[in-house]
Amino acid sequence: MKFTDLPYTRIDLEQVKSDMAELTQRLKDATSFEEAEQVFLAENEMERHLDTMQSIASIRNSIDTTDPTYDLEMKFWHNSAPDIAAMSKEWGCALLASKFKEQIANKYGHVFLLNIELQARTYNDAIRDEIRQEKILTQEYQNLLASAQIAFEGKTYTMAQLSPFKNSLDDAKRLAAWQAEGAWLKGNEDKIEDIYDELVKLRTAMGRKLGHDNYVPMGYDRMVRNCYGKEDIETFRENVVRYIVPLAGRLKHMQAKRMGYGFPMNHSESTLEFKDGNARPVEDVVGAAKVFYDNLSQETSLFFNELCEGEFFDLPSRKGKRSGGYCSFVPDYRMPFIFANLNGTQHDAEVMTHEAGHAFAAWLNRDRIPFAEIWPSLEACECHSMSMEFFSELYAEEFFGADADKYRFSHLAGAITFIPYGTMVDHFQHIVYENPGLSKEERNEEWRKLAAIYQPWLKLDGVIPFYGEGLAWQRQHHIFTLPFYYIDYCLAQTVSLEFWRDIQHDNKRAWQKYMAYAKLGGSETFTNLLAKANIASPFDPVTLKNVAEAAAKYLDKHAPGVSE
Repeated sequence: MKFTDLPYTRIDLEQVKSDMAELTQRLKDATSFEEAEQVFLAENEMERHLDTMQSIASIRNSIDTTDPTYDLEMKFWHNSAPDIAAMSKEWGCALLASKFKEQIANKYGHVFLLNIELQARTYNDAIRDEIRQEKILTQEYQNLLASAQIAFEGKTYTMAQLSPFKNSLDDAKRLAAWQAEGAWLKGNEDKIEDIYDELVKLRTAMGRKLGHDNYVPMGYDRMVRNCYGKEDIETFRENVVRYIVPLAGRLKHMQAKRMGYGFPMNHSESTLEFKDGNARPVEDVVGAAKVFYDNLSQETSLFFNELCEGEFFDLPSRKGKRSGGYCSFVPDYRMPFIFANLNGTQHDAEVMTHEAGHAFAAWLNRDRIPFAEIWPSLEACECHSMSMEFFSELYAEEFFGADADKYRFSHLAGAITFIPYGTMVDHFQHIVYENPGLSKEERNEEWRKLAAIYQPWLKLDGVIPFYGEGLAWQRQHHIFTLPFYYIDYCLAQTVSLEFWRDIQHDNKRAWQKYMAYAKLGGSETFTNLLAKANIASPFDPVTLKNVAEAAAKYLDKHAPGVSE
């Protein structure tokens, strides 16, 4: 069955609440493990179906944010969120209190129970209204960005459609494109800042109603941080500044020199990496991905062909389509779904293989019980995707033709320069939520201070509206939609660089390690998943130091010359 043919029916929330209450009571009344297990499996099937309907509605809303049918459905799901959270908490508490808990854990795993404990801490009835309003505000922010109509050279473009011009070889055209996007964002700055200001107030209120001084502990519980805490993130941050920022700065110095730009560079200058233009993918990125996955392994070939046959993806950028890219999962049909905004830039190959990394891992684990263990926690999920990007370099010629080597250099350099940026995003959010009384301008000033530490190669001179004023954080949708997510990318990027290093020595052995990791799904905590697959932890300072040294050697050897 193709994704477009999947039926969608709005759930009967009152019936679901009744059914869930009955299952919860049956679990409490169970007199044998067999009886408790039967109830446990029935609840798992109910959860799969609920997630299926919500996923279909969300995906179709993302594909066309102007479609009133699925806009209405998302409003229904947002309004239902507190009731669903309450049901989940009641079920989770009953499961944790069950005298058959250990037998269930011994058969189906312990991690999902640990995660239930964390998730139970993120809800009580006192925050029902805040949860509902938070959903509405994040949707408002996403719809605002999706509605962008940016005037450029006599036409109008969405942000995704404008991206090729922001990578133009022509300095003047590239700068003009950045200025056009910046002007649109600057024109909507008040709306964006008002949404965020309200989100900070809501989340702070929720955190305090749950007994915390601020939102941070609740944010960590929501992110299912089940094996590390704030102190570990702070240590990681310090090591990024110690080992990664200097290398990233050196790469940007080299870039400015070969391009003939001054240093530091503005956003437009920093975007162009090569005098003859950035790497451009082939037109048929899906065809290139098929060659890659058909050759990578038997499992990836079967996975990708199933994905294509069912058309479980929506890839081109269009007006009215939500920005960005993601991978979702449709449990009742045992298939992942890839959403992207391809626009003819290098990012097309990266997002295609990134989201396919998520999709492949979910596909491998699609029959796991409980359903919650199909995915591990999010930083572990991002290891699947960011590492898959590096495996695709084995077939860079398929994706980029003559630009293959250019892509390999740019992709590795981009991984190094990304880690400081992603760490800065996380650092910024800690400052905001630990100091919720900051004014809008004070928040912007905190971002500018952090930029001087984590991105000293970027010039904030006001030449580009919005971006040149140090407002770029307002464009990072994770800050609005899922606080504290972004550091997960940095932890995963560190792991992906380990895979990149292994691929250089023995790509077959590296793939075996990847499969050993991916097949575990969400059956272990993040650090245990790494240990079981013999992968070094990003929290070990030596890990960042080692990957930085390996990357530096490769980049120095393959750096394009100044006179190219």
